[in-house]
Amino acid sequence: MLIDRRSLLQASILGAGMLSVPGLAAALQSRGFSHGVASGEPSARSVLLWTRFVADSDRKLRVEVARDARFRKIVAGAEALASPERDHTAKVVVSGLSPNRWYFYRFIAPDGSISRTGRTRTLPEGAVDQFGLALFSCSNLPFGYFNAYAHAAAREDLDLAVHVGDYVYEYQRGVYPDPKSVIDGRVIEPAHEILTLADYRLRYASYRLDPDLQRLHARMPMIAQWDDHESANDSWRDGAENHQSDTEGSWSARKAIAERVYREWMPVSDDYWSSYQIGQLATLFKVETRLVARSAPLDLVAAVRAGGDVDQAVRKFRDEQWRDPARTLMGPEQEHWLQAGLLESKRNGTRWQILAQQVVMGEVLMPQQIAGWLRSDSPTSMRQYVQLGIAAARNGVPFNFDSWGGFPEARDRLLRAALSSNADLLVLSGDSHNAWGQNLAVDGVAAGVELAGHSVTSPGYEKFAPQISRDEFAAVMRGANPGLAYAELARRGYVSLILRPTQAEGRWHFMRTVAQRDPSVEETRTMTVRAGQRKFAEG
Repeated sequence: MLIDRRSLLQASILGAGMLSVPGLAAALQSRGFSHGVASGEPSARSVLLWTRFVADSDRKLRVEVARDARFRKIVAGAEALASPERDHTAKVVVSGLSPNRWYFYRFIAPDGSISRTGRTRTLPEGAVDQFGLALFSCSNLPFGYFNAYAHAAAREDLDLAVHVGDYVYEYQRGVYPDPKSVIDGRVIEPAHEILTLADYRLRYASYRLDPDLQRLHARMPMIAQWDDHESANDSWRDGAENHQSDTEGSWSARKAIAERVYREWMPVSDDYWSSYQIGQLATLFKVETRLVARSAPLDLVAAVRAGGDVDQAVRKFRDEQWRDPARTLMGPEQEHWLQAGLLESKRNGTRWQILAQQVVMGEVLMPQQIAGWLRSDSPTSMRQYVQLGIAAARNGVPFNFDSWGGFPEARDRLLRAALSSNADLLVLSGDSHNAWGQNLAVDGVAAGVELAGHSVTSPGYEKFAPQISRDEFAAVMRGANPGLAYAELARRGYVSLILRPTQAEGRWHFMRTVAQRDPSVEETRTMTVRAGQRKFAEG
């Protein structure tokens, strides 16, 4: 049975027994404005504003929006309620704003205290010469510092942040990362795996104390969507790999808690999916691929264990399970919504159609060479995993079924819909912790490109074969996957996308380190897509 800590949360006082790190405990028990400000989901004339104000009971906050940081001319205002029922968070949509304009905002409490000042902006209307956005995912706090957030927050050419999931992680201390991989000072609360309403709220509270994350939120609006770790690893509609119902209670209850707390702590509405119009330059579609409709995960291991020749078993699995057209990530309702949205976007003369979603879309098969990279002391489980992945690749089957690779018919339906609407499709992805630039095709026809972002801190494939240089690893992956135009598998950072009417530039920024607070970039790689081409430009 899950522990009920509702009364504790309503009292707004986190007991000292829950908090094992004194400095963090003090910060988490602070009163008043405790976690900065944030904004999100902008339109041409409105934006959602967020803050947290801790008090013993409901507090009505006044919101001021101005064109300058000194608030000499207030152009809009509203009221927002910070309530213990919502973990003292407050959200409000401010309307009546002008398109394509930066604004400053703040919250004022009844006692006269004032939040930090945030900066946000509205989306443009009509013709747009340039628009910049930053793509983030996979921000596991104990693995390192959020230097990618810090670097993006300092830029002046970015108009919007997009976070496609794994904003927080659910694990207990000592599990991903293991104790040897934890960076000093990067402490999460609670110490155990999060299961209850109190647990999820406390995990967000500990993450949101990070100064670089607070600064990113205070500098630009964000469009955000959860992936799996905001609930539990490899989650789907009816369960998760990291949820055991016999000891951790009902999955539906845990999922509802995860969704509730995400909406409390993030600058988001209650919509599962939505679209955002960036003038005539782009339509950005935010979709949900994890908790609403995702089909049960495939199990190739079980299929092979059923007996017979391995390749025969893989082919039977491929034809009967993997290619099942009923398998879905988004579900029929959302698929139809997206198809109609792509068509409407092009009919309205919009140049780019951007799909912001959680998991890698392009095909990624396991290279045969990986078998020779395993060390003699590699665990038996690792050897079996690689052998099975190579057998799958021989038969045209990927090794990651948690991505779009596990839903090939759904992927093809989406890409065909993009082609039939004449979309200039740019797919933004996260989850894999590695940098991928993919040319997406269906039925042999170029259908768009994918810019898959490397993680903010979570480790990538460099942990799999540390003795192999990152250039060799990337070259081998490209050789096994013709659609893979770019890969970098060993460094952390973020992606920025600079949109213009004639081309889109995807820039993978690799941070110098995440082991200490250092917002400097070691290298940036740029890939360009020209309007109407639906593939990365060569050279």
